Amino acid sequence: MKSKHLHLLFLVFILHQLPAQSTASEQITKLTIASPQLDSSKTIWVYLPTNYKKTKKSYPVIYMHDAQNLFDAETSYVVEWEVDEYMDKLTDNKSIIIGIEHGNAKRIDELTPYKHEKHGGGNGDAYLAFIKNTLKPHIDITYRTKPEAEHTSIFGSSLGGLLSFYAVIKYPETFGNAGVFSPAFWINPEIFELVEATVIPETSKFYFLAGTDEGDTMIPKLEKMIKLLQSKGVNELQFESHTIEGGQHNEKLWATHFGEAYQYLISKN
Repeated sequence: MKSKHLHLLFLVFILHQLPAQSTASEQITKLTIASPQLDSSKTIWVYLPTNYKKTKKSYPVIYMHDAQNLFDAETSYVVEWEVDEYMDKLTDNKSIIIGIEHGNAKRIDELTPYKHEKHGGGNGDAYLAFIKNTLKPHIDITYRTKPEAEHTSIFGSSLGGLLSFYAVIKYPETFGNAGVFSPAFWINPEIFELVEATVIPETSKFYFLAGTDEGDTMIPKLEKMIKLLQSKGVNELQFESHTIEGGQHNEKLWATHFGEAYQYLISKN
């Protein structure tokens, strides 16, 4: 087992503090790790709780997509989620946040589990294999984590919301909780068939959120999925769903409601 961990450590070849001009918290470092599953390397942002160095505690971990938009106004598409600002203010319920940078032109490919006839994609299982088999083992050996599925969440918006939901349905032994913001269920309708054919553990938890101004299909497809989950035996203690009146498909919506989703996802940790 130790030799496997050493091999994983050799895959990580850059670890450094963010540059001084960054707007990200000083609690963040970045690393680059090779991904054999994606035949590339991935840039990872690691947020550690403010009291991490002062304690010997172990922490839950949340894996989040689109790291460029989570912590830093300089790297974000429009505005950042301000995840680090929120986390820095917490006095309890702290977690380690792992942000995975999207692959730019490969984003659709990485964040969709099924190929779309027009838009392509469909490499989501390889991306999740990278998290499960390469990134997570490295994080668990490097930091004081609670590695069990019940303490491991995956969180994203749009395509990231779709894939986070898929991850908990497909790999519940690794991912126990999903933050599902504005999920792009439309691009992969096969997700409904997967849920229909899957036994969902009572331990799985989901936090859904979408805005009323995100297109004609967003709310109906989300409501359809929730009804399907309930028909599969998912009870009211396993999920929350919030519809935001006037909410649009953007970082402002997701940043505003990150804290509420975060507290729900780690509530059993």
